[in-house]
Amino acid sequence: MGSVPEAGSGGPVVWFAHLVGAPPDAVYLILSLVFGFPLALIHRKTLYGKCPKKQHYYFALCGLLIALFNYGWSTINPIAAILATYFILKILGGTSNAVIVTFVFNMTYLLYGYYTTATEEYDIKWTMPQCVLTLRLIGLAFDVSDGQKKEDRLSESQKKTALREQPSLLETAAFCFFPGSFLIGPQFSMRRYLDYVNGKLIDTESDSEGNRKPPDSWQPGINRALVGFIYLAAYQFGTMYVSDQYLLSPEFEKVGFIKRCFLLGLWGRCNLYKYISCWLITEGVCIAFGLTYNGKDEKGVDKWNGCANVNLITFENATEFNHYIMSFNINTNHWCLEYIYKRLRFLGSKLYSQLVTLLFLSIWHGLHSGYYLCFFMEFIIMYLEKDLKPVLVKNEKLKNLLQESFLFRAIIWSILKVYTFVFMGYSLIPFVLLSYSRYIKVYSSFYFMGHVIFLSYPLVAPYIKKFLRPPRERQHTD
Repeated sequence: MGSVPEAGSGGPVVWFAHLVGAPPDAVYLILSLVFGFPLALIHRKTLYGKCPKKQHYYFALCGLLIALFNYGWSTINPIAAILATYFILKILGGTSNAVIVTFVFNMTYLLYGYYTTATEEYDIKWTMPQCVLTLRLIGLAFDVSDGQKKEDRLSESQKKTALREQPSLLETAAFCFFPGSFLIGPQFSMRRYLDYVNGKLIDTESDSEGNRKPPDSWQPGINRALVGFIYLAAYQFGTMYVSDQYLLSPEFEKVGFIKRCFLLGLWGRCNLYKYISCWLITEGVCIAFGLTYNGKDEKGVDKWNGCANVNLITFENATEFNHYIMSFNINTNHWCLEYIYKRLRFLGSKLYSQLVTLLFLSIWHGLHSGYYLCFFMEFIIMYLEKDLKPVLVKNEKLKNLLQESFLFRAIIWSILKVYTFVFMGYSLIPFVLLSYSRYIKVYSSFYFMGHVIFLSYPLVAPYIKKFLRPPRERQHTD
């Protein structure tokens, strides 16, 4: 075990990173997320409800400084993408050609970044905020294009995001560099951002000078971030017990198979907590700004979940993989639904649309083969669940047992919890380990059980369904 460097050796951030056993880049990231709170406080005290142009300058400058703090001269990359997208839309207008060129340019730029910076492990480099920015800029092109269409040609969700005019360069820069979301998201539309800055998102009271007062969102934002730090601590302690290196070690292969499955589930859970913790902190920042306002609930209480990226209740109580998809990385999933999946209707098949969407997500994540295998696992697992669940729900014997027996409900719940716990970890193996030589080693230690089960399902599905379906009642004739 390496010794902790003296304070000042490599700077205080590097010293603190070694002290807590975290990569320096990760500490820079967490500090940058937390910086959002003092920036939100300054905005609330000095700029909220005032001149939109001043707010745009403030957000663009703050985001730019955060980028420089983390990535130095590599900050030129998001600047280049923003400028290129702005001029593409300026020249081509809200046309389908503008959408195509914006899509191709930003995806190519991102993939070039992956190609030139990738290693065998997950890296916190300029490509991380660039992948967030890529979706934001592509979505902007779609929204400008939607704004040129007639109202009756737009879906309800498109009506809420369509832009009748192209935003200015300053508005685009502020939207992209918004300090609460530049590094890791959440995704939100330009329409939401402009409504927020122009005072249309939240109807708050005005002070004696006619300026709108900031919303009561500071404490909800702090509370959300504190939950994020709890998850961050859980991740830090969990990875001390079961790390990536442990899964790849000879010692792990010597552990009994049942315990190995439990450790795999724990490892997968901890890796998800890494993402959840960061999302909760940055969501807390966005709440503090007031950007996440989502109307009022049935009791008239303000809702601050407009940019929520994780639903903790659904996530922690998941008993099927669809629960994870519904509750995890919500904004990215919603973005893919609106800008990819729904716009593939011309394929004429939900299955094909889903495959193309998952392929896009794989490419967007990076060039490592692990991403493609992970999303392939998601596809085949979801195929099983969507195909089998209706048959199980219609089975009268199972339905009666679930209604009448608490013990049976408890047994089924336990089985489903173990199923999701273990196979979520199994599905994450290639996503986290990335390179073939690493994830194939871990899969081998589990005898490729997930692949065998889920890939063989289409072959055995007719027999399973025949067993579960009730026999047809014989028709009696007089």
